[in-house]
Amino acid sequence: MAEARKALGLGCIVLSALTLSALAGLGIQQIASIALFSSMLGGVILFWKYRLPITFIGVSLMLALGLIDVPHLVEFASVDIILFLASMMVVVGFLEERGFFEHLVEGIVSKTGRSAKLLSTALMLTSGVFAAMVDVVISTLFMVPPVLHMAARYGLDPIPFVMMVVFAANIGSCATVLGNPVGIIVAMKGGFTFFDFLEWVTPISMLGLILAVGVCLLFFRGYISELDAKLKKEALKAEAGRPGKGLATCWIVFLGTVAGIVLHHQIEELFGLERNSMLIGVPLISASLVLLIERERARELVEHRIDWWTLIFFMMLFASVGSLEYVGLTELIAKAIAAVPASRALLLALFVVFVGALSAFLDNVLAVAALAPVVKELGACGIDPTPFWWALLIGGTFFGNLTLIGSTANMIAVGMLERRRLKHITFYEWLKYGAVVTIPTVAVATILLILRAGLI
Repeated sequence: MAEARKALGLGCIVLSALTLSALAGLGIQQIASIALFSSMLGGVILFWKYRLPITFIGVSLMLALGLIDVPHLVEFASVDIILFLASMMVVVGFLEERGFFEHLVEGIVSKTGRSAKLLSTALMLTSGVFAAMVDVVISTLFMVPPVLHMAARYGLDPIPFVMMVVFAANIGSCATVLGNPVGIIVAMKGGFTFFDFLEWVTPISMLGLILAVGVCLLFFRGYISELDAKLKKEALKAEAGRPGKGLATCWIVFLGTVAGIVLHHQIEELFGLERNSMLIGVPLISASLVLLIERERARELVEHRIDWWTLIFFMMLFASVGSLEYVGLTELIAKAIAAVPASRALLLALFVVFVGALSAFLDNVLAVAALAPVVKELGACGIDPTPFWWALLIGGTFFGNLTLIGSTANMIAVGMLERRRLKHITFYEWLKYGAVVTIPTVAVATILLILRAGLI
């Protein structure tokens, strides 16, 4: 019965997409692209466990109908991002197997005086600041394992604590150009510097992070109280997997990877390399060193620690969103937004919501990449594009918390849970928790952006 209702819901989604696109006067290819993409996206949302075969079917139909060709499929599949994630998963797997993350949990717990509120706050702030310094995906890859170890140690439900660090990472990631691929897109397309980020969005990001911490402490207070009771009842004891003589190696790998990613731009300039080449090169170097250290276990580490199911799903999802650009829908969206008759403040707020709505259901990197031409078109229409670039960044990162597929970090975290067979998070479960954090943080961030832009 439940499956029948889901199938009926999927049919309604496709019918609505067909009707709206036909009423908008779109061409045959554009209507077909929207219908196929909406059916695939609806299928992923309603039948999450079968997301990979659903995306396989969707992309194969796009190829068969001429909605994307093979060269663009390869381009939109973002192999560079997949290599980055795969190599980082190898590094994280190495550190986790050596008990490095348990060591970090011990250190954080000891510094917070065994207060669950302070511990939760420290984990969220660390995740948010770490994302701003390095990258939201790296923050997630490094912060989720310690949380999972903590939850396992104290017999807790890991979902609330995983969500807390992911929420913080998404919000903190917009503070700098290094924090999110969305920020890189905005910086490159809008011509902004690192200091422009500090001036426009770093204060908004940090205030949003503080607000998110307060909301999570209130909303998840039951889980935090349970952790508090267990922290005060028993001391954190060492397990067999606690790092001993291998701790120094773990720290070298961890700090070396982080430092290399932070300084990747300087390395590229020093050696005259193409932009962002070492952003992928550093994790690959770290992964190769890890595999050389492991030697006999290298193949096992690659086969069992890289979440191939999730990575291939990413490739298919990226390619399917790229088909919308391939058939020219992004240009039409740009012209439609530029024609909205509204005050600049209201238009900016509406744009944040529009970006967020797309980011929540497309993945924020894909949504922002597709909408970057929209902002350029606004500038061509006589509208100052500067605040809209920052609206693009805020909408993409803050709204990434709303749904399970709203951010790459979300899907990475869910993949970690499922890979360890700890818990399964449904789309609706994430939406319930995500909305509690997203609505107030987006509202405050939008108001602050409007004030900063001098539109009130």
